[in-house]
Amino acid sequence: MLSNLFRLFRFDDKTGQVYILAGDKLQIIVLSNGIWDFVNELEL
Repeated sequence: MLSNLFRLFRFDDKTGQVYILAGDKLQIIVLSNGIWDFVNELEL
């Protein structure tokens, strides 16, 4: 279901992090070790 809401998907090859913006306010960052967290601010 989350994949239907993707607005922005970004992979940073220097840090290995994935950034996902889904919907208007849902922001998730996935670290290179697989741990993920919600983000409060847009950090692009």
